[in-house]
Amino acid sequence: MRPSIRMIEFLKSLVQIKSISPNDNGCLNLIEKELENLNFQCKRINYMNVENLYATIGNSGKLFCFLGHTDVVPSGPEDKWKYPPFSATIEDDILYGRGVADMKAPVAAFIEATKEFLNSNDEPNFRLAILLTSNEEGTSKDGFIDKIIDKMIKDNEIIDFCLVGEPTSSEKVADCVRIGRRGSLGGYLKIYGKQGHIAYPEKVVNPILLSGDLISKLNNKIWDNGNISFDPTSFQISNINSGTGAHNVVPGELELVFNFRFSPESSEESLKHDFESILNDLNLNCDLKWDLNGNPYYTKDNFFKDIVSNSIQEVTGYKPEFNAKGGTSDGRFVAKMNSEIIELGPVNKSIHQIDEHVKISELWTLKDIYKKILFNLNQVL
Repeated sequence: MRPSIRMIEFLKSLVQIKSISPNDNGCLNLIEKELENLNFQCKRINYMNVENLYATIGNSGKLFCFLGHTDVVPSGPEDKWKYPPFSATIEDDILYGRGVADMKAPVAAFIEATKEFLNSNDEPNFRLAILLTSNEEGTSKDGFIDKIIDKMIKDNEIIDFCLVGEPTSSEKVADCVRIGRRGSLGGYLKIYGKQGHIAYPEKVVNPILLSGDLISKLNNKIWDNGNISFDPTSFQISNINSGTGAHNVVPGELELVFNFRFSPESSEESLKHDFESILNDLNLNCDLKWDLNGNPYYTKDNFFKDIVSNSIQEVTGYKPEFNAKGGTSDGRFVAKMNSEIIELGPVNKSIHQIDEHVKISELWTLKDIYKKILFNLNQVL
């Protein structure tokens, strides 16, 4: 079987697995088998409900790591899809399936690029690793890959260069590359009022009305102005829940779920302080819980960035845009190692949407870019 066809067939086998976060459901078994055939040493490091695979090859030199995930978000209503979301159907140059862009296609490209690189380099000048988790899309209650990173730091297993396969491209493959991400700070606020009959306003305290001033102040506040690499910190409310369902009962409490995506110009401490100051000014009776999902990170060094930029240009003929936009990723955990981190993956227009897809021709290009990065890195280390 030709390498390009082999990669697509392997990708289809991954997409056909319904690995809704945090359930891997066998993806890592298929991947581990492929990597063991390449003489990788594979370790399964599971934590809580999350399966993780750490595979390495090589005995000396700096450590390069492909970082990715096998879990996907739910498909949504399957009858809205052009093809069943876990059928991995190909139509012309398009492969459809939940999780194909985010991020099973990059995982398949990791492996195929690694195969082709190792076939030409029996003894690379650096160590090569692939680190995969089954809970990038999920929540911290199921466990995150950060526990593996913490153990690696304790064991002095430090990643020097990390390539995260998240879908960063905008219009065509590798036109945009991430060199940083904003932090993510979530919160859960419960505002207390006094429940009662809606016809007696003097006997009730309506938490929905109380929340109005708070939401207005939070929405209008400028938390920071960002900087040349990062957009300003943003505040959004994702959920509001209150009421009994009855039209004649004022509720006794309101629950509000919110999130900051914050630049390095703010911090966990500064955002908490400013938020809580607004609460205190309004004298609300409330409870507040915080959930830090990750701090901002930014790759300042140019060595790995230049390797990636030159590799993209050699394969595609154009240079990428480097930025720190988008959501968060597992790169935030690797950042604790002071690694040089680059995020590069497929076009992200369809991720998490109905009819998620990738262009097969662009997947081959992505594989060639990954391979070129390995070859170029090998020449200078």
